[in-house]
Order: sequence, then C-alpha cells, then structure tokens
Amino acid sequence: MNHLDKLENRSIHILREAYSEFNNLGMLWSIGKDSTVLLWLARKAFFGHVPIPLIHVDTNYKIPEMIEHRDRLAREWKLDMIYGQNTDALENKETFPDGNTTRLKCCKNLKTNALKNTLNGVWPRYRMNHDTKEYEIDKNREPFTGVIVGVRSDEEGSRSKERYFSPRDKNNDWDIGDQPPEFWNQYKTDFAPGTHVRIHPLLDWTELDIWEYIKRENIPMVSLYFDQGEGKRYRSLGCAPCTNPVDSTAKNVDEVIEELKTGKFSNIAERSGRAQDKEDGGGLEELRKDGYM
Repeated sequence: MNHLDKLENRSIHILREAYSEFNNLGMLWSIGKDSTVLLWLARKAFFGHVPIPLIHVDTNYKIPEMIEHRDRLAREWKLDMIYGQNTDALENKETFPDGNTTRLKCCKNLKTNALKNTLNGVWPRYRMNHDTKEYEIDKNREPFTGVIVGVRSDEEGSRSKERYFSPRDKNNDWDIGDQPPEFWNQYKTDFAPGTHVRIHPLLDWTELDIWEYIKRENIPMVSLYFDQGEGKRYRSLGCAPCTNPVDSTAKNVDEVIEELKTGKFSNIAERSGRAQDKEDGGGLEELRKDGYM
C-alpha cells in the first residue's frame, strides 16, 4: 500500500465514522482543490453517492468560474447542494470592496457570520432543485450539528491545532486549549449535547499529496489553478478582491506537481496570495476561534 492509498483509506474511514456517529451532518465545499478532493473521497466512501448535503458560503465575490464549476458538478453528480449568504451585509455594503470595512471585518461578515447562520438555520438557505436545475429557498431550517471540512494542518498555522474530530460550542466558537487527544487512530466522537463538531478528514495531507491524488484520480479542477499563458496561476482560491495569483508557468496538474517538488514555494506560505491573512499578521486564529473555516 503506497502513501496515497494510506491517506485515502484514513480519510474514507473518518468520513464513514462521521456519517455513522453524527446526525444532521453537512460538508463544506469551497470549490477549491482541497474540498473538491474531499468531495471525491466522499463519493468513494459511499460508492458514488454523497449522502451528506454540500454547503457553500457564497460571499458574492467569488471568481465566477468557481460558481460555474460548483453548479456544473452539483448537477452532473446529483449533489445535495446548499448555499448561504449574508444578504444584509451585501445590501448594506458592509464589505471591503465597497470601502466600508477592513478585509478581516469583511471576512467576518461574509464568511464567518454567513457560515454560522447557514449552519444553524437562522438565515435562509438555498438548495438546488434537481428537477428545475435551479436554487430555491430551503424549507428545512434544522441546524447542522456537525460539518466536514477540507482543512489541512500544513496549510496555515491555526489549522495545525485542529483534531480530526474537533469540538466547538453551540455558537461554533473554538476553544483551542480544550481539544481531545487523538492517539493511535482513536477518535473521540462522543460529545456533550449542544456541541458542534468539525470533522477534518484531510488533516494529514500535504499540498503535494493533494495534487498527486488529483492526478491519480483525474479529479476535475477549475482552470484558475493553471497558467493560462500569462505566467500566473492561483495556488489558493478565495474572494476575487482579496486573492492574488502567484508567478508560475504550470499549465496542468503534472506541471504543478513538478513545481512543488522543486521546492519553488518551500519558503512561501500556500495562502500568501490571501490578502486578509497579511492584514491579520499572517494568521487566522482569531477568526477561526469565532467560527471561520
């Protein structure tokens, strides 16, 4: 069994464990490489069918190709696709692109608050109707008590403090000092009532692992990850006003893998193109304590 097989087996085990242990489970899909690999693993874990709703927080500032990719795969793979949005903040122009907040405050408005209130069912959710192929107001407002996330510990500092099964309180707030130990593949899945649990099946994957798995499995990716002839590509995807591409001539998966193997980015953080990280001093711990992905 090779390295990717071991990673795949562990992730599939965690997905199945989560599905068997938690009610009202959802899975976040940001349309990026990590959460798309997570979605692919879920399809493998459940033999082509994903029995868990996919949740996307739509900030209204995502690069259009990301939304097109989301909806195309949702229709092709018959995904139970849901999105939520902070419509009040958008209507009141409480955003960084409108010039009325900092980048971090904008993230809190459009991502953190939207995520919390989408998960708890307080704000409207929009669910794809596969008969009409369009989104409609979701009549089900039941809260999600657990959510599966494509977090990797090597991606950013605060993510290295996560567990495979990481508890939050009922408000999605994260107490970093109160994380359960996880030894010898023994995972705590029994939590007090009212606990919201984040599940991280990709925790021990690296950026290179992700791309090698994408190649092996031929997983469809948005073309933003590849150079389109301008000598630039995105290494990490987010909102268009706050995400910058990196200098790279990698035009396909093989070339991205080769680039990573050369160590070109060994001293450059994967999220270095995310402007909100720089505003926060290079870390997102405070935002993530408050429920950020």
